[in-house]
Amino acid sequence: MPEEFRSRIRNTLKRYPYLVIERDGAIQGYAYAGPFVGRAAYGWSCEVTIYLDKAFRKCGLGRKLYGALEDRLREMGILNLYACIAWPEQEDEYLTGNSAEFHARLGFAQVGKFHQCGYKFGRWYHMIWMEKSIGEHRAEQAPVRFMDS
Repeated sequence: MPEEFRSRIRNTLKRYPYLVIERDGAIQGYAYAGPFVGRAAYGWSCEVTIYLDKAFRKCGLGRKLYGALEDRLREMGILNLYACIAWPEQEDEYLTGNSAEFHARLGFAQVGKFHQCGYKFGRWYHMIWMEKSIGEHRAEQAPVRFMDS
């Protein structure tokens, strides 16, 4: 599993940022971006992901991580951020609405919902898409400067 994780990080870093917060050798959280859709016309958009260790939630690390990620993406020329979030019909011991609330506090808005499309922990969950614009959309748009460019 660790090698698979390292491989995912290496692949992400070919084009997008992958940020990690660690203290005393322990990872507290990470955030990264990836392609939204794999075609050139959608290159100004990306999907963002964040994970925080439960012990370090609600202390500002998520805001710092996403802020740093957003800054790097803006510098690259990315304009649109999308977050795909698991959403429970009813909150349970595995899934709450906290992630959607966190994204909303950071300026994301819900733009779509897919019903019963994810199955884990022996139950079905919905998925919502949230969106945030971080740049100006122009008639003549400069190309994105990916990490490998």
